[in-house]
Amino acid sequence: MLNITYTASGDIIATDSNGTSSLFNLGDIAWTLTSTALVWIMIPGLGFLYSGLLRRKNALSQMYMGLMVLAAVSFQWFFWGFSLAFSSTGGLFIGDLKHFAFMEVLDAPSIGSTRIPVIVYCIYQLMFAAITPMIAVGAFAERGHLGPIPIFVFAWSTLVYDPIACWTWSPNGWSAKTGVLDFAGGTPVHISSGAAALAISVYLGKRKGWGTEKLSYRPHNTSYVVLGTVMLWFGWFGFNGGSALSANLRAAQACIVTNLAASVGGLTWMIWDYRIEHKWSAVGFCSGAIAGLVAITPASGFVGAPAAVLFGVMAGTCCNFATQFKFLFAIDDALDIFASHAVCGLVGNILTGIFAQRSVAAYDGFTNINGGWVDQHYIQLGYQLADSVAGMVYSFVMTTIILWIMHYVPCCRIRMSDAEAETAEELGMDEYSMGEFAYDYIGLEEEALIRGGKEDFDSNSTAHESSGPRAAT
Repeated sequence: MLNITYTASGDIIATDSNGTSSLFNLGDIAWTLTSTALVWIMIPGLGFLYSGLLRRKNALSQMYMGLMVLAAVSFQWFFWGFSLAFSSTGGLFIGDLKHFAFMEVLDAPSIGSTRIPVIVYCIYQLMFAAITPMIAVGAFAERGHLGPIPIFVFAWSTLVYDPIACWTWSPNGWSAKTGVLDFAGGTPVHISSGAAALAISVYLGKRKGWGTEKLSYRPHNTSYVVLGTVMLWFGWFGFNGGSALSANLRAAQACIVTNLAASVGGLTWMIWDYRIEHKWSAVGFCSGAIAGLVAITPASGFVGAPAAVLFGVMAGTCCNFATQFKFLFAIDDALDIFASHAVCGLVGNILTGIFAQRSVAAYDGFTNINGGWVDQHYIQLGYQLADSVAGMVYSFVMTTIILWIMHYVPCCRIRMSDAEAETAEELGMDEYSMGEFAYDYIGLEEEALIRGGKEDFDSNSTAHESSGPRAAT
């Protein structure tokens, strides 16, 4: 039976069956729950971003994907995901089933912070578990069966995300024991999802017309791109600031460097794009802002504001040029997820090894680290590189294995046959797989075509297509 009392200041005292008492700070609980809501809004925000970057006939499928992934991961997290990632009795690589079906997930101290109960830590970490596969499934854009994707998400979360989260953030994990510094998810979130997106792109193959003018299109809705970026940037304060798991100076510092890296990253990418077309691109700024956010993620609780400026410059530069990898290696990564997340995550991890400061980590009053190069702890860069490579290779290999196992399981194959792919790419995933549209006029066009009124409708729809197909960032 739950035994809860309160201190004079209102903090919670939870006493277990053995008579052991734990003190939970209400302010820390409130900030962590607020951060949970902030990270939640990032998931549909990512759907809007992806939707805006694609062609209009595939817009709805990406918005749907955000809600579908959240639902699939929420069940997986309840079933065994949280236990596999954060069981207090887990091993070096993965947890056990101590918390299967949320058993004993209530008033015990969390392994992340003894100042909040495990139930608060559980719901907060669920948001990270949900947004990570959402980043990766953007690689299914404009091709692939939608039906089996929830099965893929469940399997991927179990076999890829949970082990990497365990070895990074669980006190028992090999990476955590080694001394790797990853405050909010450079490897578990960004490198793992970026590598998975690369594996998905390789598995699916190229879209029809890849490398030609047919697929050289502008984002169909720049407003969605901006809206998605706003939602992501807004939520990232909970993503990085909330990872302090406490309402303290370290959380405030994480918010400061998060905003600064995003700002500088956006400006840097936009300037690099200006050299090509001599236009100030809103999409370019948004791409750079996200690159800066990704790069600062592992370092946000370890670096000062001056370092955050460099994080933004390096992210906006390296990831801008990394978008050309898909042409160099002939891989159809439709949304540049590998460049934006795996490469940016790698940049962030490396810079963390250089600029992490023990003085900044101590802003919470109790964290003690050796720091990075600025504190003459030179081996830290080696730890960061080892963790990054391990996460990238493990995610790529395991994602490939999952996809090919599903490929030979009835009703679970994601890759379409050539005939199916040609039809789906011509009609768009919204019509082919969902029978619904993001915009009314697309449905009206279909009705006009059925009635034989194409010429009449074309005169009314020309304005909607005037943006024409050109390259997205």
